[in-house]
Amino acid sequence: MRRPLLTSWLLALTIFVLAGSAAADDVRQRVRIDDGWRFALGHAWDPAQDFDHGLRPFFFAKAGFGDGPAAAEFDDRPWRRVDLPHDWAVELPFSERGSSPHGSKAIGRAFPENSIGWYRRELSIPAAARGKRIALEFDGVFRDSVVWINGHYLRREASGYSSFRVDLTDYLNYGGRNVVAVRVDATTQEGWWYEGAGIYRHVWLTQTDPLHVEHWGTFVRSTVAGRQAEVAVDTTVRNDGKTAAAFTLEHELRDPDGRVVATTRVPARQVAADASATTGATLRVAAPRLWSLETPQRYILTTRVRRDGRVVDRYDTPFGIRSIRFDANQGFFLNGQPVKLHGTNNHQDHAGVGIALPDALHDARLRMLKAMGVNAIRSAHHPATPELLDACDRLGILVIDEHRMMGTAPQIRDELERMVRRDRNHPSIILWSVGNEEWAIENTEIGTRLAREMQAIVARMDPTRPATLAASSSGQAEGTSVGSQVIGFNYKGQHDIDAMHRRFPQRPMVVTEEGLTYATRGIYADDPARVHLAAYDKRSGGASTSTIEEAWRFNAERPFLAGMFVWTGFDYRGETTPFGWPAISSQFGMMDTTGALKDSGYYLKAAWTTEPMVHLLPHWNWSGREGQPVDVRVYANTEEVELLLNGRSLGRKALQRYGHLQWTVPYEPGALVARGYRRGEWVASDTVATTGDSAAVRLTVDRARIRADGSDVAVVTVNVVDREGRVVPTAGQRIDFEVEGSARLIGMGNGDPGSHEADKPTERHRFVPLTAWRHRGVARPEDAVALLADTGTDAWRDPFAWVPPDQQPADGAWNLVRASFPRPSSASGERPMLFIGDLGAGQQVYLNGQAVTPRLEQGLGVVDLDPDRLGDRNTLAIVFPTPAGGTRALFDTAQGGKRWVTLRVTTPAGPWQRRVFNGQAQVLLQSTGASGPATLRARGEGLPTAALTIDAF
Repeated sequence: MRRPLLTSWLLALTIFVLAGSAAADDVRQRVRIDDGWRFALGHAWDPAQDFDHGLRPFFFAKAGFGDGPAAAEFDDRPWRRVDLPHDWAVELPFSERGSSPHGSKAIGRAFPENSIGWYRRELSIPAAARGKRIALEFDGVFRDSVVWINGHYLRREASGYSSFRVDLTDYLNYGGRNVVAVRVDATTQEGWWYEGAGIYRHVWLTQTDPLHVEHWGTFVRSTVAGRQAEVAVDTTVRNDGKTAAAFTLEHELRDPDGRVVATTRVPARQVAADASATTGATLRVAAPRLWSLETPQRYILTTRVRRDGRVVDRYDTPFGIRSIRFDANQGFFLNGQPVKLHGTNNHQDHAGVGIALPDALHDARLRMLKAMGVNAIRSAHHPATPELLDACDRLGILVIDEHRMMGTAPQIRDELERMVRRDRNHPSIILWSVGNEEWAIENTEIGTRLAREMQAIVARMDPTRPATLAASSSGQAEGTSVGSQVIGFNYKGQHDIDAMHRRFPQRPMVVTEEGLTYATRGIYADDPARVHLAAYDKRSGGASTSTIEEAWRFNAERPFLAGMFVWTGFDYRGETTPFGWPAISSQFGMMDTTGALKDSGYYLKAAWTTEPMVHLLPHWNWSGREGQPVDVRVYANTEEVELLLNGRSLGRKALQRYGHLQWTVPYEPGALVARGYRRGEWVASDTVATTGDSAAVRLTVDRARIRADGSDVAVVTVNVVDREGRVVPTAGQRIDFEVEGSARLIGMGNGDPGSHEADKPTERHRFVPLTAWRHRGVARPEDAVALLADTGTDAWRDPFAWVPPDQQPADGAWNLVRASFPRPSSASGERPMLFIGDLGAGQQVYLNGQAVTPRLEQGLGVVDLDPDRLGDRNTLAIVFPTPAGGTRALFDTAQGGKRWVTLRVTTPAGPWQRRVFNGQAQVLLQSTGASGPATLRARGEGLPTAALTIDAF
């Protein structure tokens, strides 16, 4: 069980930082390090269950004194391997004791054993990198994270939404081994929705010259005049060197096809040591290709920093050339053209994966929204992840980027400024939001003051966009609305919007939240026992809310309103109004948690799109209700609609703009058809038919090919259909899934707000501390064996003969260490096992006095335990020769010595299975990194196996 020097870290990938060998024009290195992390749950308040973290003397007083998993020599081989992004909360079971903001998962104050997550990863930085600046960039960690490198404390980041950077340069072992440790505490929440837990976004390793463009150090904005655009650039250059440095800047602008269309050079200037300097420049572009909703074209600005004529840094900034304007009377303009904002509010979780969305899933969700007619999103209620903004830039979606909490205190201001610096080059962003529904100050003078102060901070950093604030009430003499540049209203029922327009005739206005209706996809009669609510559009929150139809008509009829952001685009975990447990998700969405459209989503699609469409509800499977009246509704963007039942016309009606049509139809089995007409011509139709029994599983994928990059995703819709291929709208069969080939299953869901099925079956570990460690030196291994043979002797009990193992023991060529542990409590199927490190050649292991032979796994000795053969208290003993330098270092708690032995209890991953809900479910497939085909198989109860093959290339 000898531990090799480097190969023992089998799952930690080496990062080769290309120091000195990079091409002159490729001097900045930025590598995503999402793979090869080790993960384990710690404990929120018990250090023994938190791997003895925080126990070492001088732990937070001396450099390099990080202990437990924060220590470089801690042995994490018994931990799980995970790849980022990772959300451990979504892997946990649901619990009635779980809080709604935690998505009713077993995490939070009632579950300290599930609320701390540890991540560790090894980095190998070559000696040639000495003299460079090496840093880690975290896109998002939820929440309250602390970062160490090689036992050195680096940073604490309270926010679960702010991206942050840590400089490793001064703490690295160049040419040697380096260990990053991150402790994440998700005990408390920042919001009232599901927020997940863990390193849920990417982590990047960067290398730069000491003289370089600062982190988020460029600001590019454009002014369009006729057939020409002027591009202004501010560049902040950082000098982390020991002496002042002179530099010049070169800017090269490439169009969407990669052609250089403008260049400029900034004259030399000086920057002091340990200082930054900002320099401006202007480029002109003839016949610019504008970023728009229809043609989201992006330019790339390449900035080169030269010192003594040599390129020392290259920094690329994607951006878009476009103009925006908010008008107090006419709403929003993009490139001089009026655009009504068809918006949704979105949280960042998705069925099956929680908040750890692969980049491709951001794209998929945005495409779902675009298909509904959405052209804008509001990141509610926190800064959007960088990859979501990148996707909005690519796809042509406008964004309100929102700050988490109002205030100007240093931490709050720092988070606000980080959001603006990071995101201000995204052409998709049209508004900054500095807060949401700040009830304590909403109608106070402090509210006015803070709104103005925060928006002034934003304006100094980005004068190209206005700011807003989403208010739940207005109309007072003072308040957050009074202080807003663009007044944001949450729900027209809570404001007199017309009166505010008269009061502030020069202020642009937008409805930042609207709707707030409850609906369960595919359900047409309330069923509180199953936490299901009829999907007919209705007011759900009293006078302060509106139906979706009322909300949009009000907005559409007022040109001065820039648009409306409906609450919400997708259902999300948490905020289980109006039920609470056993509901585990909201029901506000225009889509369910998988992105399947609800009927209100079809209403908005009819209102927001021009391609002829008709949508008919409800379904037509009402066995036992023959002859009884059914409320039938139609959403369409046609002029007229005719309804037919089994070929008989039930009437043709004119459709009021932004309205719907409604019939009361006695139920009879068959087919109900709605036909839409424009100028008398039949242009669209929809049919709901009485289906037969479930006969097959149908798998439909959003894309037939994925990239073999280890991260790309395919979204698979799972339907139960009858013999004619029609979805059975009342089907609820359980479907079992398996995949082989170049893809893996990463999550599943069905949109049922009352489903407690596993989202992501995952092997989970918990760790049981070994206690009462004692040590004594012996002359020969036989002496240790004799002691083990009779634990009742005075020699065994003598407190003066035994010392804690982290103290220098009495002399002896050999050593005997012992520890005790309780019988692990384990449920059926759980596997307890001991992992034992290599303390020396000839090591012997004894369990309750009996010699055992561990098997070898990852360089560790593993002993499988049978709880039925253990006592209430058990003894583990190890006999080994004294190493050079003694034994103290082996068992120093700061070096993780007590974890040379780890007792782990493993809960195996459950099966990949999910019931369809109203005939539908969803599974997510992700690339394994290998090329070739991947085949998903689905087996339903009493149904033949269905198969789907995609290709990874």
